[in-house]
Amino acid sequence: MQIDLSGRTALVTGSTQGIGHAIAVGLARAGARVVVNGRGEERVAAAVRDVRAASGSDDVTGAVGDLATEEGAAAVVEAVPGPDILVNNLGIFGSAPPLEIDDAEWRRYFEVNVLSAVRLIRAYLPGMKERGWGRVIDLASDSAVVIPAEMIHYGMTKTSLLAVGRGFAKDAAGTGVTVNSVIAGPTHTGGVEGFVRELVGDELPWDEAQHEFMVKYRPQSLLQRLIEPEEIANMVVYLASPLASATTGGALRVDGGYVDSLLP
Repeated sequence: MQIDLSGRTALVTGSTQGIGHAIAVGLARAGARVVVNGRGEERVAAAVRDVRAASGSDDVTGAVGDLATEEGAAAVVEAVPGPDILVNNLGIFGSAPPLEIDDAEWRRYFEVNVLSAVRLIRAYLPGMKERGWGRVIDLASDSAVVIPAEMIHYGMTKTSLLAVGRGFAKDAAGTGVTVNSVIAGPTHTGGVEGFVRELVGDELPWDEAQHEFMVKYRPQSLLQRLIEPEEIANMVVYLASPLASATTGGALRVDGGYVDSLLP
């Protein structure tokens, strides 16, 4: 299976680290012109250098802007006027006692995790439809389906993203543009690694530590290890390609079997 994205431009939001960074690398390796996004110029510039080095591609640039604001989104749209591939990866997460999450925090999570994606879809989808080709991919989470009691505000935003993706897929029906969501499971990032060490200690080698963490604290997982960011990136690269032309309006799982249901 050969994936060739030569001639396509991809914007990956929140891609200075973690899953977004891995997605940027994967798309660049497939030949796409990749635009890395973040809020700070220094971090974006560093990420651009890292993506170039990891992918072997020099066709990587940056677009600075806080997509949780209308002004930041407008700046990114001006810098990147017509991408063929939009990956809405930007997101924040954190735990909090459910009854102590105030209105401001609910709004902040919705602005960052949901409206940032809506703003860019609204800006870019018309051009994709006119050109007759485009890919919109929203990064959701297992928390969209299995709402964590300690992360209700986060889970709510990821459920909302599934609805956003399905709805805009209908708007793009018959145009050659596909809109999909990716349901990512527990993933190995720097923050999660620290969290695992807090729970299981520093004595075990990493492979054993993460296995113990998954068995004890995430027993629903059939993979019984954390997912690597590159494994999620593989699904995104596929969905961004012409090979996924018949897949739209979907919520595709890269969750290691964490969600205990047949569908999605």
